[in-house]
Amino acid sequence: MENLGALSVLLAFCMAVFSVGASLAGKYGRRPFLVVSAERAVYATWLLLTVASGLLVSALTSGDYRLAYVAAHSNKAMPGIFKFTAWWGGQEGSLLFWSWLLSTYTAVVTFTNRRKFRDMMPLVVAIMMTTLAFFAGMITFVASPFRVLMAGRGVIDVGDGNGLSPLLQWWTMAIHPPFLYLGYVGFTVPFAFAMASLVTRQPGEAWIHTTRRWAIVTWLFQSTGILLGMGWAYTVLGWGGYWGWDPVENASLMPWITATAFLHSVMMQEKKGMMKVWNMVLVSATFLLSILGTTLTRTGLVASVHAFAQSPVKPYFTSFLIGGTVLTAIAIVANLRYLKSDVKLESVVSRESSFLFNNLILLASCFAVLWGTLFPVIMEAVTGEKETIDAPYYTKVNVPIALFLLFLTGVGPLIAWRKSSVNSMKRAFMFPTVVGIVTIGALAAVGIRDIAAMIAFGLCAFVAATILGEFWKGSRAIQAKEHLSLPRSAFELTWRNTRRYGGYLVHMGIVFMFIGFTGSAFNQHETRNLAIGQTTHFGGYDLKLLNVASNDNDNYQSSLATVDVSRSGRPVTQLQAEVRFYKASQQQMSLVGIRRRPNEDLYVNYSGVLPDNSKAIFQFYLFPLVSWIWMGYWVLLFGTLICLVPGKVRLQYARTEVVGIATTPATVQS
Repeated sequence: MENLGALSVLLAFCMAVFSVGASLAGKYGRRPFLVVSAERAVYATWLLLTVASGLLVSALTSGDYRLAYVAAHSNKAMPGIFKFTAWWGGQEGSLLFWSWLLSTYTAVVTFTNRRKFRDMMPLVVAIMMTTLAFFAGMITFVASPFRVLMAGRGVIDVGDGNGLSPLLQWWTMAIHPPFLYLGYVGFTVPFAFAMASLVTRQPGEAWIHTTRRWAIVTWLFQSTGILLGMGWAYTVLGWGGYWGWDPVENASLMPWITATAFLHSVMMQEKKGMMKVWNMVLVSATFLLSILGTTLTRTGLVASVHAFAQSPVKPYFTSFLIGGTVLTAIAIVANLRYLKSDVKLESVVSRESSFLFNNLILLASCFAVLWGTLFPVIMEAVTGEKETIDAPYYTKVNVPIALFLLFLTGVGPLIAWRKSSVNSMKRAFMFPTVVGIVTIGALAAVGIRDIAAMIAFGLCAFVAATILGEFWKGSRAIQAKEHLSLPRSAFELTWRNTRRYGGYLVHMGIVFMFIGFTGSAFNQHETRNLAIGQTTHFGGYDLKLLNVASNDNDNYQSSLATVDVSRSGRPVTQLQAEVRFYKASQQQMSLVGIRRRPNEDLYVNYSGVLPDNSKAIFQFYLFPLVSWIWMGYWVLLFGTLICLVPGKVRLQYARTEVVGIATTPATVQS
């Protein structure tokens, strides 16, 4: 098995290298058969990596403890689902998983575009397969998941393994890394199209349509991965938070920020032919930040509960990142004249300028996170001493940025294209502004004095009023003209322009999330020790420890505490919180009890018992509005899916069609 697996990844690496060479030789040597051969090599690479992945998963689930990777990340006592997720639970396996995903993306892109964009598709394939060749080279020569355990001159079977880290043995970790990887890996697709269009200087904007759709899909994957990670941290780590500005959390956030900026400004290139340089820089930055995030996770550059330890891949990843950055910069600078736009910004008070300001603020946020993440690494390299940047830095810098972004989210739909008049702005801003001010006044009236929270809630109300107003005005216009019911009119409005109104729903999801984030200003936390039968009062609740039960199985020992929750003498619910001690890894983890409600979460973390076994130790938390974060995700998901549905009215692009390999593409109108 190990020989077949190692051979599969070696052949996949060779196929990837061949595909790169054949694509370039076929394009620039005008040999169409080489281009076709390179495309077939893409499919062969996917097949070989699928075989290798299947062999590794089989070894993990069957318990082939001759393989060092299986011995390190699986064991007999683990449930089957976690034996499968061990595929990406370690360094070598995650690199194979990354390679397999990238080969899948490349195969899908190649197949779906094999008769389109013939002038630039060889370069698209070459760029994606170059990236794949790098990762395949890592698992072939540096960090192979098929390395066997040796004793003397023979292969040994250790009989059982260490198993996954307890923190990874939770259901969200079965889907959080795949979604995050689908985002990270998927950003290669729009980058490849952007670079290929730049080098070949494609006429028209048809390639933008393909790039935008891929960017939306991968942005959605990245968003889902981030939210699942937040949910995992909230439920499993036991500290009551969902985001701690951990370096690896930051690594996933940065490409999400630049991808968000790209999805906004790409509309300017489609509609107005503007922001071409912006788009090229943003799509490149998104790809490079994805590679940076992978580098931070896998090279031991940063200390994190999410990151792998020091490994031999560090110099290779660093070199690949630096080389990719330099080549990308050269390509953009060398083609600046091609990216120049003849359309100029006519007014600062216009929707075009709001997109520009939006991008500037997003990039400022990304730079602040990037600097905070890399500063300790830079200082350690320069001074030899470890420096840390804690959450207060990120909060102090990013809260004002986030509030301004929230404001722009509401302002954008209210401003006209090209130039807005004073009277039109007064009419557009009147209702949302009144709603925001009334919200702030109502909060002040009920005794809230946190200025930042009041501003955030006021802005959330402002943006929500803007979005609802846009739906209301459009729906009423259709209702008056076509005599449909209001719900049917709203459906018709959305279907006619799915990108616009799906985008509004995405923004509404962001508003919901901001409501949840703002609720953290009112969190409550106390630590209490309770004997069985003892009651304590916290946050308006009466909490009584009913019992503490023990459990023992092949995988772990556990202690389970049951807490009765009542309010004003009336029973509310019972919460169970658990501490598990995993035998194979000799590590402990907590599972919390949560009562989830739209207004607040009651959160109970059980930490064990005192040394004399007289009392159990609890951390009680009250988290107002945190459930709005998870509700916001579902609204964001729904809005993004609507954006992907073709609308009744579709944009027209100049599409490039070339028969064979030509030097001058023909332009036809779709």
